[in-house]
Amino acid sequence: MEMNRRNFLEMVGLAGGSAAVYQMMNVMGLAAPSTTYAQPSLTGGGQGKKVLILGAGLAGMVSAYELQKAGYEIEILEYNPKAGGRVWTLRGGDKYTELGGQTQTCAFDKGLYINPGPWRIPHNHQAYQHYAREFGVKLEVFPMTNYRALIHRKSGVRERIGPVSVDMQGHISELLAKAVNQNALDQSLTPEDKGKLLEALKGWGFLDKNYAYTKSLATSLYRGYDRDPGARLEPGTPSTPLTLSAILKNDLWTDLSTPLLYEFHSTIFEPVGGIDAMAKAFEARTGRFIKYRSRVTNIKQDTTGVTATYEDLASGTTKTARGDYCICTIPLSILSQIPSTGLDSKLTEAIKKVPYAPSFKAGLQYKRRFWEQDEAIYGGITYTDQSMGLMSYPANNYNSTGKGVVLGAYMFGPDAVKFTGMTPADRLKEVLRQNTVIHPQAAKEFENGISVGWHRVPWTLGCYGLYSEKTREEYYPTLCALHDRFILAGEHTSYWNAWQEGALLAGTSAVEIIHKAAQGNA
Repeated sequence: MEMNRRNFLEMVGLAGGSAAVYQMMNVMGLAAPSTTYAQPSLTGGGQGKKVLILGAGLAGMVSAYELQKAGYEIEILEYNPKAGGRVWTLRGGDKYTELGGQTQTCAFDKGLYINPGPWRIPHNHQAYQHYAREFGVKLEVFPMTNYRALIHRKSGVRERIGPVSVDMQGHISELLAKAVNQNALDQSLTPEDKGKLLEALKGWGFLDKNYAYTKSLATSLYRGYDRDPGARLEPGTPSTPLTLSAILKNDLWTDLSTPLLYEFHSTIFEPVGGIDAMAKAFEARTGRFIKYRSRVTNIKQDTTGVTATYEDLASGTTKTARGDYCICTIPLSILSQIPSTGLDSKLTEAIKKVPYAPSFKAGLQYKRRFWEQDEAIYGGITYTDQSMGLMSYPANNYNSTGKGVVLGAYMFGPDAVKFTGMTPADRLKEVLRQNTVIHPQAAKEFENGISVGWHRVPWTLGCYGLYSEKTREEYYPTLCALHDRFILAGEHTSYWNAWQEGALLAGTSAVEIIHKAAQGNA
């Protein structure tokens, strides 16, 4: 087989997985750059038109914010008593009633919180960064990867992420070096390429002069020491690498590639004080347009506009709102249950074809920050094969002698469905039990917690739009299109599913499409 860059990267991937591929892509200069964000330019003004917006999440509010600057009249109908939608933070004193009627009251101490929905802002989410700068939303670093955090297995394996990463890289490099030295690649690489590849593998894989990955001070410089170096003549005690067999047997490699996902490349951020900071910033600028506690019950489009019938939940009365155009940001899981007339039949069919991902989160308050004090884990994520999925440690107030809130569980799929079906008390009991398997201190230090199963969240009934390759191809273009005077917006009309970036980009693109249509009908 003739060796080209694609073939070579495929070979590296088969041997070392996505982590190895990305490392090699970096060496070869093939990693993709991030994109920039272009703010909508709505020349020509609003032409006296009104836009009705359904939903005051980020997609709805960014649409309102940009349209009002161009002179459009705006009206927003929002189900909840506050804006933000899934961009939501739970703090001490907050109450949350899920579908089924069970109410939880958050008992966290002042200053502590959990983000049930989105919780991170990747470096390449340029729309979010744009509005953060414009509104003065303060961000702090979220350590997506902390090599002192853990990979845990139910079998009892409990290893730091850093040493496992180094060991996997070392063993794969040793295997590739052996293949090169045994002339297995002679037909694929020139002698010059062979020499350069061996040199690269030696450095990348921490190999010795014989191209072996072994226990040594040089290796410990990367994976850590059994005893750290001290002063003067104290070089430290080398640590013993895990064998490749141990890494493979316990599937430790499966958690190594997550930080290499494009969205997670450093630097990752979170808003200071809670993920709802951006929602609050938009609400401060668009709140005058919002009619809160308005549950849309019917949507009707005709040749001149769109009318929404809604129940005013405060008074119990039925009202209507009308616009020349409508941007609908209601999640498809809810929208599919709202009767409509005058909408394209292809659109109404497509709305019903996209399921929403099951997801579950639980936040647990502990009396002290034992992960820092006992184990020197400052932020980052621990991964486990228990159903809880992961633990994320707070990325602020480091070395505080006070309490701390950990994201004690974050899961998708069948496990999320199972936990969502449990009572809130039973959920916390099981999450705490699994936390204690990883950190024995947890049981003694636990104080209180709160959980959110997203299929029981009344205003969304799921976490985010879950596309397959087939539904993307068959229904996604219809969901993204303008249908006379009606257009959808939200993370479900973007390729940034589940991200705030997707909602922002979907909203601003809907604004541009509506504006173009309005200019044509002026």
